[in-house]
Amino acid sequence: MSKLPLFVITGASGTGKTTVSSHLRKLLPEFDVFDMDIINNVDWQIAKENWLRVAYSISLSGRGTVLCGTMVPENIASSNYIERFDRILYINLHCDDATREMRLRARGWDENAIEDHRNFANWLLQNADKAFDPAMPTVDTTDLSSEEAAKQIEEWVRKNW
Repeated sequence: MSKLPLFVITGASGTGKTTVSSHLRKLLPEFDVFDMDIINNVDWQIAKENWLRVAYSISLSGRGTVLCGTMVPENIASSNYIERFDRILYINLHCDDATREMRLRARGWDENAIEDHRNFANWLLQNADKAFDPAMPTVDTTDLSSEEAAKQIEEWVRKNW
């Protein structure tokens, strides 16, 4: 059986990954779509390895997987499963700093955590064509509805499938 691609929707917290995942399940019924935040209170590196293991297992049935969570290539570079995919493609959900701050404050986040994700969001934008192969596209969710963002992601997945 040939290897399949793995799709990763990444981005700083507060950009809409969890929200778009429910829309993507409806738009991409032939894919398994996961919000990676459903597994918490564990070592994050172990959790990422387990997500790749799950995605690989799904690929054995010929189905694709979309993982929605904060993940970048360096997080999985040492994974035993990385070579079992044809390629791993990333798309970045992004929103402006004020929107992200508002969303995170509504969750009760403190200033340090908000600043960490502001920095991470900027890193993703600055490194989208350097740290990601192929280069990572960005969907700006500042003024997009979650349905509109999901539609753009669906088009990206189908184009790269």
